[in-house]
Amino acid sequence: MTERITGIFNILATPFDANQAVDYDSLRRLVNFQINMGTDGLTILGVLGEAAKLNVEERQAVMQTVIETNVGRVPIVVGTSHADFDTCVALSKSALDAGAEGVMIAPPRMPEASDDDIFDLYQRLAGRIEAPIVVQDYPKINDTYMSPKVIARIAEQLPHCRYLKLEDPPLMEKTTAILERTDKIKIFGGLGGMFLLEELKRGTSGTMTGFAFTEILVGIFQAFNSGDEARATAIFDRYLPLIRFENQPEINLTIRKELLYRRGAIANANPRKPFIEIDSGTQDEISWVLERVGISDPTQAIIL
Repeated sequence: MTERITGIFNILATPFDANQAVDYDSLRRLVNFQINMGTDGLTILGVLGEAAKLNVEERQAVMQTVIETNVGRVPIVVGTSHADFDTCVALSKSALDAGAEGVMIAPPRMPEASDDDIFDLYQRLAGRIEAPIVVQDYPKINDTYMSPKVIARIAEQLPHCRYLKLEDPPLMEKTTAILERTDKIKIFGGLGGMFLLEELKRGTSGTMTGFAFTEILVGIFQAFNSGDEARATAIFDRYLPLIRFENQPEINLTIRKELLYRRGAIANANPRKPFIEIDSGTQDEISWVLERVGISDPTQAIIL
């Protein structure tokens, strides 16, 4: 199992221009921005990356642009989930051929799936994709529940599937339930980093999230990993109002893109339609919460 998939992985946004086309210049700028903010890796074409709004050709172009811009500086995990099994496999092989470290795959919509159904899906995937697979556990997007038992079984029996992006609350309880069953899995949190500190205390290996201030999460992770839990807690508590505000249900994507725009990382803040706009009051609240946590210039990296 590669040790390069660990730590803080930024879920990269996909920038669009005023005409809703993919903005590849902003995408290149965003890759460099996140690397400069200290991210340990990039996860692209996830939910935050609006992969569901891109056609296959756009997904391929985004992947190629990110990998070429990265030039090997950090490991890249590519989201390749697709309702069609063969398309998922083709996207995965294309990503790996282009230089991705691994792929992230959520099950298609399987609301009545048994543990055996889930295991069989990843067994089939592992038989076709000979590289690290990050299992994405996010039932909100696919109505598919994966039990701790089947996740542990996947990790124990499928060596390529020993990474998990866990976004199925209660997060910490599920983390413990999985790790009590296997020591062959690396678990990554998500959900905007809202529970990063608690997740780390339960034994996770990092997080994959689109929080706009990557360097804050990196600071928390590095402090915790070095044994300085007090410092990790102090950083987390200081910036928790921003983490909480950014991750509001329904408008979290729009807020995150607005923050990336204010940071100078992308040229246009709008997601691709359909999306929920934020009103002038929310715009004012973004400025207010930045002031509350002491960020006077969002274009500058936070010095922790």
